[in-house]
Amino acid sequence: MIGNVCVFNWRYGSPELRRLFTVENIVKNYIRVEVALLKALGEAGIAPSQCFLEVEKCANEIDPMEIYRREAVIGHDIAALSFILGEKCGECGKYVHLGATSYDIVDTAWALILRDALNIIRRKLKNVIEKTGKLALEHADTYVIGRTHGQHALPITFGFKFANYVYEFSRSYERLVELEKRLVRLKMSGSVGTMASWGDKGFLIEEHVGRELCLEPHQITTQVAPRDGFAELAAALAILASQLDRLALEVRELSRTEISEVYEAVERVGSSVMPHKRNPVTAERISGLAKVARSLVAAALENIVLMHERDLTNSSSERVVIPHILLTVDQMLEDTIKLLSVIRIDEEKARFNLDLTRGAVYSELVVAKLVEKGWARHEAYMKVKKIVENLHGEDLVEAILRDPDLSSYFTEGELRSTLNPEYATRNTKKLIERALNYAQRTVSEASPSKCSN
Repeated sequence: MIGNVCVFNWRYGSPELRRLFTVENIVKNYIRVEVALLKALGEAGIAPSQCFLEVEKCANEIDPMEIYRREAVIGHDIAALSFILGEKCGECGKYVHLGATSYDIVDTAWALILRDALNIIRRKLKNVIEKTGKLALEHADTYVIGRTHGQHALPITFGFKFANYVYEFSRSYERLVELEKRLVRLKMSGSVGTMASWGDKGFLIEEHVGRELCLEPHQITTQVAPRDGFAELAAALAILASQLDRLALEVRELSRTEISEVYEAVERVGSSVMPHKRNPVTAERISGLAKVARSLVAAALENIVLMHERDLTNSSSERVVIPHILLTVDQMLEDTIKLLSVIRIDEEKARFNLDLTRGAVYSELVVAKLVEKGWARHEAYMKVKKIVENLHGEDLVEAILRDPDLSSYFTEGELRSTLNPEYATRNTKKLIERALNYAQRTVSEASPSKCSN
């Protein structure tokens, strides 16, 4: 098993998602669609009404690999499946695949598989949102310096930091729910999409197959379903991967020795040679896999572009892109769930870093106060800028009180009550609450498909 060249067979991706892309499950869904079509043909009076039961029973005896051994000879997997069913399923076999094109089977099977895959991804993303939300509440009052451009900005709280991720992850949850109505659809319209072989019974057959498989049909197709749905899935997953990467990068940055505000509390060997190392390897793996997820979007976009009513350029790349981007994001979600469980905040170091600038991070608040007292904002800005650039062993409050232009505007008590993290973050709890309420509404109200395979 370990010798397999594809790491998704043994290292990355959960067993439950990996199972969806096994030969056995793919063939099972091909057969499920063929059986649903045969049942519809029976209901339309084109085939004997009980034939679908005979073929369903017969199909259970077929080794999935037999289809691909036949494909190696004739060069077409769905033709191989229909030929085998036709040969082995007695009198009813002659009706298998009647009027259908191969991508009626393939695209509809993709819809069934992707419905299951999206349910798994959304369930794990919901777990991530809940864990991140819990950290946001737990650290609503844990102060930390906010950073922009890698530089100290204004104080925030770790709860505020986590709540921002809650909001972003919730938006991805919305996307994954919303895109399902465009992606998970029935394609059952025959060669070039005109239902020609079924005559005036084409819409009836489409309706019966859709009801059997719990799928709404595409409004119109060529010989294949529109590939924009697959591209939208890849893009939405890549956006989610990038959001997970942003969280992972934050952990990696704040784990740096000179910052040390965050760390992964895991017993592991950090380095093969340096015993002191405490590397953020879970976060690093998330970031590494995000590169893979983003790279796969280009191929999915290229697959929208097919000649005329179809060509075969999408088929081979989709066999790679669709399973691998889902398995990549699945592993990233698994790792993020783990990361959120082991992440620890060093509050003492966070407070130490917050005080490194001796209050210079509150300069914006001084400007605001000066404007309240009648100063022009641009003049107040330049005055405070000059003061913070010349702090020498004193904090900002002390520098203001000794400045001849500003000392008359403030008392020490007024400055101390304003230039502190409590004052700077006085709105963050409401912002956290608003983000968490949004997430709760999103997860509860955005209802994914209730159909299951």
